[in-house]
Amino acid sequence: MSIHPLAVVSPHAELGTNVRVGPFCVVEAGVVLGDGCHLLGRVTIKSGTVVGRDNLVMEGTVLGGMPQHIHMPEHPGTTVIGDGNVFRENCTVHRALAAGSETRIGNRCLFMDDAHVAHDCTVEDNVVLTNGVMLGGHVTIGERAYMGGASAAHQFCRIGRLAMIGGMAKVVRDVPPFVMLDGNPAMVIGLNKVGLRRAGFSATELVQLKEAYRVIYRHGLMWQEMLTALREQFPAGTAAEFAAFFSGGKRGFVQERRTPPGAIVRLMRDDAEETTVAMPAAEKKAG
Repeated sequence: MSIHPLAVVSPHAELGTNVRVGPFCVVEAGVVLGDGCHLLGRVTIKSGTVVGRDNLVMEGTVLGGMPQHIHMPEHPGTTVIGDGNVFRENCTVHRALAAGSETRIGNRCLFMDDAHVAHDCTVEDNVVLTNGVMLGGHVTIGERAYMGGASAAHQFCRIGRLAMIGGMAKVVRDVPPFVMLDGNPAMVIGLNKVGLRRAGFSATELVQLKEAYRVIYRHGLMWQEMLTALREQFPAGTAAEFAAFFSGGKRGFVQERRTPPGAIVRLMRDDAEETTVAMPAAEKKAG
């Protein structure tokens, strides 16, 4: 164990083996730091925080801070962090609002500069939150999801596993697993094909996900018809996760962004090279 002389570590904190605490760090009473954790300068770990093994916490990060809520709880919950996570500079993770509840972060996640995880969130394994990402309270993010820079998720939203959120996107509804989002407000723009391949999904699984995607967004089915079709056509396997996801949630679901049929018009320039431009709907009707 290595504790810098300029660090403040409570004698009532529990530190594992090979823990390193850098200068100007503060580790409060009741904190548990697992084996191999490394806190660089100016890190603060607040009471009620349990940190697993081999986490790297960089300058200015605060783990387990009080929830940002108009009614500050007298007896807040806790913060539980798994193993092998990296918190870059100035990240914040807040403890749960109520005693007996917890903000939970899984294993091997990456939180880039200034990422914020609010009270009562659940972040599962291998999630990446890039610079400036903001999660409202009670947000749930599935495994291997990726949130682009400065994107934000509204309170109580769920983001399915292996979903990819574009930079500066505004997420106000639940995001199904395996899809990509972009825009403000964010809308679905297709499957996260690159992420799925990198995750080792087979060609058969990719085909099934594409077929399920069409059932959801392209067949024009009513809500219950869509759920029934998903359950009947994909009773098991990866694609079955869509029906399970759609069966929960409180905020509705993100819709697909599609270019209206016939909205692209081909034009020929003087040099005979072909190009395309978008044609407004009003012009199409007038023409």
